[in-house]
Amino acid sequence: MSWRRALKDTARSGLAVEKTRLEPLVAVRGAAGLAIVIAVSLWAFGPVAAASSAFGAFQAAIATFQRSWRPRPELALASGTSLAVSTFLAYLTVSYEPLFLALLVAWTFAAGMSWAAGPTIGLIASSNVAIMLVTVTLPTSVAQAAGHAAMMIVGGVVQAALIVLFPVRRWGAHRDALADALAAEGDYARRLRHDPLAAFDPLPLMEARNAAAVTPRQARRRPAELHGARGLAERIRPVLASLADPATGVPAEGRARDRVRELLGAAAAVLDAAAHAIRHGEPVTVPPAALAAFRTPDTGSILTGRPYRAAARLNTLLKDVVETAGGASPQGREEARAQLPEPGGRRPAAASHRPRSRPTFLGLVPVALKAMREAFRRGSPVVRHATRVSVVAATGYVLGSWLPLGHGYWAPLTSVMVMRPDFSQTYSRAVARLGGTVVGVAVATAVVRLADPGTYLSGTLAVVCAGLMYLLMRTGQFAAQACIAAYVVLLLGMGGEEWNQTVPERVLLTLLGGLLAMLAYAVYPAWETPRLRTRLADWLATQGRYADAVFGAYADPARRSVPDVREALLAARTARAAWHAAVARATAEPVRHRGLSRTAADDAEDALAHLGRVAMLLEAHLPERGATPVPAAAAFAEALRESTQHGAKAIRERRIPTWDAVRTALTTWETTETAGGGKPGEPGESGGISAPGETGETGGISEIGETGGIGEATTPDNDQFVREAARRVLDALIELSEALDTAVAPMTLDGTAAASEGASPQRPDGPRKPDGPRKPDGPQSPNEPQAPDGPREPNGPRKPNGPQKPDEPRAPNGPQSPNGPRKPNGPRHP
Repeated sequence: MSWRRALKDTARSGLAVEKTRLEPLVAVRGAAGLAIVIAVSLWAFGPVAAASSAFGAFQAAIATFQRSWRPRPELALASGTSLAVSTFLAYLTVSYEPLFLALLVAWTFAAGMSWAAGPTIGLIASSNVAIMLVTVTLPTSVAQAAGHAAMMIVGGVVQAALIVLFPVRRWGAHRDALADALAAEGDYARRLRHDPLAAFDPLPLMEARNAAAVTPRQARRRPAELHGARGLAERIRPVLASLADPATGVPAEGRARDRVRELLGAAAAVLDAAAHAIRHGEPVTVPPAALAAFRTPDTGSILTGRPYRAAARLNTLLKDVVETAGGASPQGREEARAQLPEPGGRRPAAASHRPRSRPTFLGLVPVALKAMREAFRRGSPVVRHATRVSVVAATGYVLGSWLPLGHGYWAPLTSVMVMRPDFSQTYSRAVARLGGTVVGVAVATAVVRLADPGTYLSGTLAVVCAGLMYLLMRTGQFAAQACIAAYVVLLLGMGGEEWNQTVPERVLLTLLGGLLAMLAYAVYPAWETPRLRTRLADWLATQGRYADAVFGAYADPARRSVPDVREALLAARTARAAWHAAVARATAEPVRHRGLSRTAADDAEDALAHLGRVAMLLEAHLPERGATPVPAAAAFAEALRESTQHGAKAIRERRIPTWDAVRTALTTWETTETAGGGKPGEPGESGGISAPGETGETGGISEIGETGGIGEATTPDNDQFVREAARRVLDALIELSEALDTAVAPMTLDGTAAASEGASPQRPDGPRKPDGPRKPDGPQSPNEPQAPDGPREPNGPRKPNGPQKPDEPRAPNGPQSPNGPRKPNGPRHP
């Protein structure tokens, strides 16, 4: 992306006003706390002390609006106290400019490093440094500085007390996180009806997991409906995918597919009802149509094998979800128990209600220090941000003091407020701050000139502006910055400054600070684009560990460890989230792709998503401890783990990974099975997966009982199921290598791909035909047109690959890459 396009996109993003849910009661509470502090300070100490204390209360209220699972009263106290300490220390050195500059650099560098501990701590620390530059100019003696610092602490105490005395939606953020997770799964079930391979973003589940971590004190007070539902939601997701995926036995069309669509629609309705009940703290009311779908006795005659088992498990899990979500009252819980039918088979183990442990607020201090220490290394983006922001703050302060405008702190204040560790946020916030400052200053100046307010009216108008800022904070930076600009003008006017002493200098110095911030990122950037390969390699390594854990569970069911599978899944999710965040940042950066184009990144993401989906489908049917083991899966799991680790290293080193060990393990597995009397892709004498709509000789399905519940199926043979999944895993890995191989194969005179040194080993199922034209490399904007082939459609089940023959011709010796001539992939899921 060019610099012109990047600046245009970031400017549009900064000036955009988003539609979001407003929280007027929270805004009124924050404004009321600010009004109390200003009124008491005016009565006891005068306008100047009132301005200092108002900044403390203002910042404390802002801290409580940040997305954090911490108790918000403690955030207000921490913000007010840290601002008081910063202001007092700065006043002690402000008379000695070199010493003050040294303190400013050290304080700003520490605030920049605090982003390693999370965005909430980073934002509070950066805001404290910015506001300190204003409040340090208000006292005139050490005693006054101490008094102003004390009033800032009082402002934080007042905001914390109001949060405790007048709570608004207590546990509201936790309710929203859990409800969003259930609603996301309901939407996923609804999309699976039309697209059996629909993608699922696990971010809502990750947010719900973060919200579920509570302190011991919170655990004793947490509402009953917030216990256990997240674990059930985690278990529902693979069951939904298993029920819909044609690879597990349900044909793409027919009576069985219609029945699956009906069950998925009913599951979506149940999950939506549970999400609504948890969000609002109400009893669950399940739609009658959803109840009828699960009570019909026809399921046993339509679905067989693994689809039937998935339907039975889904019925059980949904009943548990409704039962848990109805825990707002005893009556609601009893109503929830009676709504869904009792399953005829065994219930899976109940979800654990033991809360996830979370350190107390003081216990976060060593955690934050550890994160900062780990980020303090050469080349770290956080270190580059801290260095950049500290140098810009010192430069802005020197330039502001040198210019004949007065109040030179506006320039470093703007720089510190707008600078973030990534490019897009820094530039969009700089544009938003400049535009919001012009609008806010213009409106506040017009009000001051027309109304000529005195001290008390200026304070009242400042409180109104602060309340509007609290209300509109989540709608975008432009509206928030306009309210902040008007608030500062009115508050300093209450302290005795004339509007003509504030307006021109604030606009010009704000422009200077924003330009310094933007120039600093251009001169000393921390681009995300060059790190895309590292993010992709991390995702591949974690996906490999996850798949290895799942295959290992089938290899030895007696020794399988569900926590191992769970931890591997969580690590893979974290790596996936880091990859998506990196791609989003890289898309807005005005730099070249440096080896990983937008097309290659999209194709590699599809391949790794397919690998994770195969592992998830296996996880949905993990065998019981007494099930028959699949010994060949152990060798495949070992080869998969080692190959993905080597493949991750190859990606970091800009090489194309190869999968010879995985292919060899699969070939050995299939050869052994063939020698044992079966054919690859078909069940052997020992029993395999029955064809859709039929019942195998060793794995029948029990009929639904008279009550209409879904019964339990006899455990089917796992060897064929796991071997088919292994083939799909190898396909996904080969597709990953093909995505990363951007070299164009030489062409012969007849237009076919020539066999040369660059030819690559073929897939197990034979060579591919050449693809059509690819999209050009290079970063692309989301607004650019798509490739000529249009959007992709979901693909059906993959055909089983046959074993590779020993005498199959290979490419000539020489440097090889994993891709070769392709045949069209056909439509894929997005």
